[in-house]
Amino acid sequence: MTSPSHAKKKKVFVGLSGGVDSAVSAALLKERGFDVTGIFIKVWQPEWLEASGGCTWREDRLDAMRVCVRLGIPFFTLDLEKEYKRDVVDYMIAEYKAGRTPNPDVMCNRSVKFGGFFDWAMEQGADYVATGHYAQVRRKDASGGDVGAFELVAGTDPGKDQSYFLWTLTQRELAKTLFPVGGMVKSETRRLARRFHLPVSEKKDSQGLCFMGKIDAKEFLSHYIEPKRGDVLGESGRVIGFHDGALFLTLGERHGFTITEKGPEDAPYYVIGRDFKKNTVTVAHVSPEGGLSIEKNEYELKSVNWISGHSPVPEAGKAYGARIRHLGQLLPCTVKAGKSNVKIAFNDKLVIAPGQSVVIYDGDTCLIGGVVL
Repeated sequence: MTSPSHAKKKKVFVGLSGGVDSAVSAALLKERGFDVTGIFIKVWQPEWLEASGGCTWREDRLDAMRVCVRLGIPFFTLDLEKEYKRDVVDYMIAEYKAGRTPNPDVMCNRSVKFGGFFDWAMEQGADYVATGHYAQVRRKDASGGDVGAFELVAGTDPGKDQSYFLWTLTQRELAKTLFPVGGMVKSETRRLARRFHLPVSEKKDSQGLCFMGKIDAKEFLSHYIEPKRGDVLGESGRVIGFHDGALFLTLGERHGFTITEKGPEDAPYYVIGRDFKKNTVTVAHVSPEGGLSIEKNEYELKSVNWISGHSPVPEAGKAYGARIRHLGQLLPCTVKAGKSNVKIAFNDKLVIAPGQSVVIYDGDTCLIGGVVL
């Protein structure tokens, strides 16, 4: 973090979501001497969501305004509806229709928070942008130049770390980004919110899809991909249940379908295959050996981002850690990097659906992110 004496000359635009983490971030930056402006990002939300009462953006915007009033800082609303609709919502729907499993929160960070917002802030003369993410930026020795000068590091609180969602950040964004609460645990953030007398100090954390309030991805998708009942098949091909659409189910998933013919085993079924033309899914129990037939050790990533800005050759035989979902366990793996792709070999077999994000860590440092082919 820049020292207070130096920070007096620095202008930072803070993305205020209306929640406690971004509010504390703004308060800390002001306390440290920065010239702080609060920015509420207005994104696209469908009429049906507002009509159902599930949309909270007006309340969130009002909370963000109240925070700015309490801190005595300027407030601005930035309209990024077009970018959000195009790069997050339309992308997510298209990926599900293609049978893949995207991560909309990753796309929101890439195209909205560290895309449209970041670019706009720099055009307005900001020195930095800041958000309430639980992640950290660490500066390395830049004696060899600016390439790789900044590292993306996991947040201190293992239960709140959001570095997984930030793997698309490049050196350009990291050099101009502050994460004031990234080195804290959540309880400390709450304590600071009370010390600063912030009006959102007791507000509950948001849940669900990025910027979509209290709604999960499948509920959202049902408004754009028509649910269609189909058969659930056992490994023998016999119909043993039903579902509401093969496109809504992910390989390895154990929920979202109904089994009508129970077998003697009490073990759960997992999706091991999908036929989109016939709208069927095939399910199976975990095998006696402890795995599924679709599990494998090796996966290939596309759309790879080397956070350092270049493609260093991973150390041969070195064990890295891979995260395949937010707050998921760091899974031991080795990495082989090509010019345009990355191959990962895990110690144990597992299921990763096409389209999912995978992030490779060296200790607490994020090295690479990509999407499973």
